[in-house]
Amino acid sequence: MTVAKTTTGPVQGREKEGVLLFAGIPYAAPPVDGLRFRAAVPHPAWTDVRPALKFGAAAPQVATGGLTDAAPARWDEDCLTLNVSTPAVDNGNRPVLVWIHGGGYRTGQGGIPWYNGSRFAANGDIVVVSINYRLGALGFTDLSRFGEEYSTSGVNGILDQITALTWVRDNIGQFGGDPAKVTIAGESAGGFAVSTLLGCPRAQGLFRAVIAQSGAAHHTLPNAAGEKVADLFLEALGVDDAIGVDAVDVYTILKAQQTVSDKLEGPAGALTKLGVAVSAFYPVVGNVILPESPFTAIQSGASADIPVLIGSNRHETTLWGYGDVDDAKLDRMVANFGAEKPLATYRSQRAAATPQELMIALTTDHMFRIPAIRLVEAREPHGGQSWMYWFCWESRSFGGNLKATHALEIPFAFDNLDRAGVDVFVGEGPTPQAVADDMHDAWTNFIRDGNPGWAPYTSMSRATMRFAEPSAVVIDPDGEERAAWEGIR
Repeated sequence: MTVAKTTTGPVQGREKEGVLLFAGIPYAAPPVDGLRFRAAVPHPAWTDVRPALKFGAAAPQVATGGLTDAAPARWDEDCLTLNVSTPAVDNGNRPVLVWIHGGGYRTGQGGIPWYNGSRFAANGDIVVVSINYRLGALGFTDLSRFGEEYSTSGVNGILDQITALTWVRDNIGQFGGDPAKVTIAGESAGGFAVSTLLGCPRAQGLFRAVIAQSGAAHHTLPNAAGEKVADLFLEALGVDDAIGVDAVDVYTILKAQQTVSDKLEGPAGALTKLGVAVSAFYPVVGNVILPESPFTAIQSGASADIPVLIGSNRHETTLWGYGDVDDAKLDRMVANFGAEKPLATYRSQRAAATPQELMIALTTDHMFRIPAIRLVEAREPHGGQSWMYWFCWESRSFGGNLKATHALEIPFAFDNLDRAGVDVFVGEGPTPQAVADDMHDAWTNFIRDGNPGWAPYTSMSRATMRFAEPSAVVIDPDGEERAAWEGIR
């Protein structure tokens, strides 16, 4: 029996794939029984050895039925747990990777096969932590109007992540890790989250490096948008105050969450009319956790001393698609975010491209590639070192239509091409292990030494590692298209 001590009590792990796994460790008290919509509080201590042999429940969520979210998750409001994979329970002072899952801040969990950290632990001598945190309305509804106890309610999902990082600081030494060598990483909403933590005062000192995959610091809601979301949420529940929200069951909350999302999102949604090109139930700024937009904080020099590895996939938005696209539909979509100038450039650069291909290229850059570049450029005047990657290996699935789609790079970075479900994304044919080796080695180098192995990205050089067969550094890929976005948010 392998036992590790924590500040709240001893936990029992197990051997799995040549490393030790401790699963479902609580890092905070369950956010129930009067703690719903409030900041996480410490978990009560225990004295007997607590089994940490299976993953904890995910946060409450509704499966979307997509490729990365096909099956319903086992969920519960008692969801604030984390998992640790480690080479040994000793005084190894190893570097630590803390993974924050994606899912649009509405779905996902830390304990899925794609996030299995055993290859980092076994091959890189790295301790890997994955976490769960509150999602959707339960993690991101601003009810601060109802009193101080709800002051963080619009950003509790982010505060949960900070609470988990605090647990890592206080406990990871008992699992063979070094709390001074923590890298935080995430993909999609996880990428948004780790970038947000760069600009979050409360998170400072809890990590030394950041890896942001397909996500930057631009996905937050200003106060007016957060208030609009909360107003419609209360209306959908048929309640007038926080006491009423606390009283309803979680299924009703999830149903109201969907009602609000349907009203606010999309080209004709109220958030778009407020000038907010993101979704409902995202982190709200203007509180003690996020006093200002994290991007604004980064522009002012926040976390300039933290090395950042960031990038995107070449065809991100093929994952959800846009149906049949003709020139008229493309023009309407582009007008929604004022990107007529980029569209003209893309059309001139891609003369043979179909409207569908242009739609994918434009939306991919607007949502993912351009925000990542802007984050790096915002750090540069303050001396922040950043490395850029571009994942371009194309999936063979679905007739090759997915290409280098959203989330495809995750099993490459984790060296998990053999895990369940990855074959559906990759498609038939030779396993692209060489690309996985390139990415996994770069991530390992960055976690260990703060440098993935190529030159940092600057506005002068724009060096970018292109992961493909073969992988190589390229300079300012699709540079004319990048430049066309200047002045467009």
